[in-house]
Amino acid sequence: MLELSFIRENPDVVVERLSVKNFDAAALVQQIIALDAKRRETQKTLDDTLSQSNQIAKEIGKLYKIGKTDEANALKEKTALLKQQSKNCGDDLAQIEIDLQNLLVLLPNMPHSSVPKGKAAEDNEVVRQEGKIPDLSADAIPHWDLATKYKIVDFELGVKITGAGFPVYRGKGARLQRALINFFLTEGVKAGYEEIQPPLMVNEASGYGTGQLPDKEGQMYHATIDNLYLIPTAEVPVTNIYRDLIVKATDFPIKNVAYSNCFRREAGSYGKDVRGLNRLHQFDKVEIVQIQHPDKSYETLEQMVEHVAGLLRKLELPFRILRLCGGDMSFTSALTYDFEVFSAAQKKWLEVSSVSNFETFQANRMKLRFKDDDGKMKFAHTLNGSALALPRVVAALLENNQTPQGILIPDALKPFTGFDIID
Repeated sequence: MLELSFIRENPDVVVERLSVKNFDAAALVQQIIALDAKRRETQKTLDDTLSQSNQIAKEIGKLYKIGKTDEANALKEKTALLKQQSKNCGDDLAQIEIDLQNLLVLLPNMPHSSVPKGKAAEDNEVVRQEGKIPDLSADAIPHWDLATKYKIVDFELGVKITGAGFPVYRGKGARLQRALINFFLTEGVKAGYEEIQPPLMVNEASGYGTGQLPDKEGQMYHATIDNLYLIPTAEVPVTNIYRDLIVKATDFPIKNVAYSNCFRREAGSYGKDVRGLNRLHQFDKVEIVQIQHPDKSYETLEQMVEHVAGLLRKLELPFRILRLCGGDMSFTSALTYDFEVFSAAQKKWLEVSSVSNFETFQANRMKLRFKDDDGKMKFAHTLNGSALALPRVVAALLENNQTPQGILIPDALKPFTGFDIID
């Protein structure tokens, strides 16, 4: 959530920056400023009324002491009116604050100045590309056929048990999943991240804190009886560890890594891009999260990008890094880098990670603060990234490493899989 003081002092900047996300904020910003002015006016009236009431109460006490009972009783009637005015004013203020909050949550985060303008994925900026794209034989097949051939992922069984988008991993397919999870977690711990095993369901406050609610409510699985949400990413429970906390500046950077199942309804997804492992409703992912001082968050973002790049190098997968344009960014992000790996049999790039800086947007919603060197209380910056999401990594590994003998396992994974080939 954008800070109210910044909106009030820089309305034109907010409107201009949000236009990069193709969001017309002009009317909403004016509503917020007008309601904020009403809030401050109502707060002043309340403060003045309470002050006047307190002064009269002191005067009543003095009158009683000197025996002027009639005058004291007359003033008591006046204080009764002031108390009613204070109550009405307080009720008005509470409603104004609710209305103001409901408007503030409608504003997306402002994009960083480096974010390019654009409307969709084709407008994203390729930052760099690494690795050699494999030249497969003419009879190479996509991962969904490889999965069936080697009996490592059963899509039809998943449909039987649950529905489309919930595959069943078997044999070496299940072991490959476990190996990748352990590999990503191990690399995260080696990089100084504390491992967390979070809950897979969160309450409404947690969904609100990281910005999934109310923006992405329709994309989350909702257990309505208990009003709990299945997590779309470990970012949600892990970042919410720090909700309503005042952390020490000396604790920065706070670094967590977590594996979790992820659940996404992916409403409206259809067609060839959702085949096989390309788009699932349940999948595995290892997430890295950092809480950082605002002065160092963009340096930290680059470090997180390099961490993800290092994982893909070790997996020997060709990849590219994209800086997302305004139109392809999330509601909450200030700057996002996407990682895509090349899937040789499909002859396409597949997204496997997003690494983002949210600046104070999530911290403001969560009331995550720290006391800076100048003694002032400030909001921290939050960052997170997939390191990595498994389905499309698996798809690329299967397709890019297929040979007549079987599917070869990259050297970095062999200590985790316990086998060299899927055959």
